[in-house]
Amino acid sequence: MVGCSAKIHLQSTHHPPFVILILFFLITPCFAAPLAFNFTGFAPNDGKRISYERAYPADGTIQLVTNQNDLNTAARVGRATYMNPMHLWDKASRNLTDFTTYFSFTINSQGSTTYGDGLTFFLAPAGSRLPIKPRKGGSLALTNQPLNSTGNRFVAVEFDIFHDQGWDPEHEHVGIDINSLQSATNVTWWITDSILEGRRNEAWVSYNSSSTNISVVFTGFRNNATVYQSLSYIVDLRDYLPDQVTFGFSAATGKKATAVHRIHAWSFSSTLGMVEEVNSTNPAVAGPASAPAPSPNKMVIIVGVVVGGSVVIGALGLALFALWKKKKSRKDEAEYGFDEFMNDEFEKGTGPKRFSYKELARATNNFGQQEKLGEGGFGGVYRGFLKESKSYVAVKRISSGSKQGVKEYASEVKVISRLRHKNLVQLIGWCHEKKGLLLVYEFLPNGSLDYHLFKGKSKLPWEVRESDTYSFGVLALEIACGRKPVDPKYEGSQMTMVEWVWDLYGSGNIFEAADPNLSKDFNQEQMERLMIVGLWCAHPDRHFRPSIKQALHVLNFEAPLPVLPENMPVATYLTASAINLLSSQASAFGATASQSTQIKLSSYNDSTDSSKFTTSSEASSTSTSTSTSLLIAR
Repeated sequence: MVGCSAKIHLQSTHHPPFVILILFFLITPCFAAPLAFNFTGFAPNDGKRISYERAYPADGTIQLVTNQNDLNTAARVGRATYMNPMHLWDKASRNLTDFTTYFSFTINSQGSTTYGDGLTFFLAPAGSRLPIKPRKGGSLALTNQPLNSTGNRFVAVEFDIFHDQGWDPEHEHVGIDINSLQSATNVTWWITDSILEGRRNEAWVSYNSSSTNISVVFTGFRNNATVYQSLSYIVDLRDYLPDQVTFGFSAATGKKATAVHRIHAWSFSSTLGMVEEVNSTNPAVAGPASAPAPSPNKMVIIVGVVVGGSVVIGALGLALFALWKKKKSRKDEAEYGFDEFMNDEFEKGTGPKRFSYKELARATNNFGQQEKLGEGGFGGVYRGFLKESKSYVAVKRISSGSKQGVKEYASEVKVISRLRHKNLVQLIGWCHEKKGLLLVYEFLPNGSLDYHLFKGKSKLPWEVRESDTYSFGVLALEIACGRKPVDPKYEGSQMTMVEWVWDLYGSGNIFEAADPNLSKDFNQEQMERLMIVGLWCAHPDRHFRPSIKQALHVLNFEAPLPVLPENMPVATYLTASAINLLSSQASAFGATASQSTQIKLSSYNDSTDSSKFTTSSEASSTSTSTSTSLLIAR
């Protein structure tokens, strides 16, 4: 976690005001940002950020149980945890953090049908270490007392592949453990084929502080298909764990049942920051007790210095404030001044026209109520008649005092004025003067969407109303690539733009899809985000597409890039609960699945203690499951 501290010893009782000002900034508390990281692979120098106990980095992965140079993996344990603790909850306010994590992993028996024991993602009190002389196998490197719920302190999601008599179900399973390896809830894990072949699996774990719900979505493999399963449990972590926790992975193998346990990638984010208070317990060091009081002459000097310093500081502050205001004014002019751009466009005959405020006021009868068409979030819209063109227009009047409205005005003048599309209302003109910001559009005699939805004059069928972000994704890719969505002049996968870009993304060559007319003259970070968000929105399975709000957060660098599968997936037929899991939070990532396989999903309901498996078909039925939340960050 980020933190800071300062110890300040005052050696004198007299300081000029600017010194006091400097000291004020020095003793201001430092706030730590919420914890977040992303490992796409692991290297030996990651030891500064990851703590290893009998585990180690190998071949770009974390190997949780020793298998260096093909050594015997029997009766092994290991842990890998993040070096810094997580601030789980605040003692003063009792606020809980939200956290989300994603990791990909393999459990590989190397063809052996006798395998064990599994791995966990766990939380434990800060500083938690492997037990002394740790118990092998069923302990999963968490405890030597698997069923001691009063002596243990941990919360874990276990991926258990061995049946330990006394507490485990008779099958591979995923469970949520609270201070005991006898899971509070579990679901059968379809994993046998994956273990024998060493296939990579994925897992998403999230905790919602409002609902105190821990949610897990994970993959398996069954009948030659990738399987998605889910599990959830309500638990208030404050009842079981301290405010600071160690978190990471653990794994163990038995004497005969063994496997290689590896973590391939790991990302994590939490929401609760921490304040590390300044050490203010050291009092100022006073002068000698026998020091005489200052003489009158010295007193005059001190007062003069204080007053003079105050005047200087005040004058300097005013000067800096004036300079700041001037720069801000220039910045605003540069940000919202479109005269040069718009005049150039108008001279070419391609841009909208600049109107005077007087002209638009006359056209709208001085923005009279009888001409008002409606009220938006940033101002009213009025009907106007332009005598010069003898045509009706719609004039949007944006309040210059609305910061968001000014941003909207800037966006529309800069962007929409360049667009020409049959389904877009055409921007005809603009005006920004001290009296307000005005945008002039073509008038729609048939009314607005608001009119058709709420005035009861007509009915719009659902097929007309409903849409998702797929078209937004295709448009984003068109802008980035400079080509049509489907172009017959290309062959194979290159004919379809989305499939072509996805192939380049999977091979790590996504920038090859950028418009060649740009001659590589573009911001790579912006281009990468535009194309990946385009693919995300154009995901073949609509359940994995983001909302427009999520897409914009990524485009604005307010959220991390999503992790998409290397190969373009096929459509998924999801149960209702898993749809809620994968779509209710700010990010969700597509599954890794080849085009030649179908994707299926199983869900779990902890209230009925039953597992349901849904096969993929056009008539696939849905099942009801616990509604959970999931946020997956890259």
